[in-house]
Amino acid sequence: MKALISGGTRGIGLACCRLFCRMGYQVTALYSRDGEAADRARRELPGVRFLRADVSDEEAVKGVFSQTGTPDVLVNNAGIDLFAQVQDTRYSDWKRVMDVNAGGMFLLTKHAVPGMLSRGGAIVNVSSVWGVTGGSCESAYSASKGAMISFTRALARELAPAVRVNCIAPGAIDTDMNAGYALEERREIENRIPLGRFGTPDECAQAVYFLATASYVTGQVLGVDGGGI
Repeated sequence: MKALISGGTRGIGLACCRLFCRMGYQVTALYSRDGEAADRARRELPGVRFLRADVSDEEAVKGVFSQTGTPDVLVNNAGIDLFAQVQDTRYSDWKRVMDVNAGGMFLLTKHAVPGMLSRGGAIVNVSSVWGVTGGSCESAYSASKGAMISFTRALARELAPAVRVNCIAPGAIDTDMNAGYALEERREIENRIPLGRFGTPDECAQAVYFLATASYVTGQVLGVDGGGI
């Protein structure tokens, strides 16, 4: 069994790589740039194939599939954030967020689906709680994550019964993206979460794996948010 995981060198993506490896999958992880995170991931998971590719570039995505073939599981996790009020958001920044978060998901899915339709498979998209509720000063990010949810629901109908398509919507998770909160801000957020703490990337990976293997679940958005923010 083969799994292709984008954004696989840190956070939720890296946790997914660990879990799918542990469950016996042949894992390919995509990442966008070299650096300490990529080096650490390679050292930690020598059994994973790491490929550098910009998921918003269709030619790069085609190159990935020419090397890996069709996966049994595709995890669309690659994403970037943008924190800005809408009047201060440049259109070029808006487009970049949409191109990576929603566009990368679309391109990887587009080129995985032909092979998956003939052999079956599962797609799990990693959205966000802000794709459900919207996040103040994160309109571009929220819009891109909302697009992932709508795409999930539509594609689940389009590809059934051969391919199952689901989505997780993480809340406050201990990742690099959320590392910038001051202690008081973090405590304020934790006080709003019914389970009283930030989640972990491993807990998100467990949800991804569940959706990848649950044979009668498709078109669903699973909140991994400790009960809400």
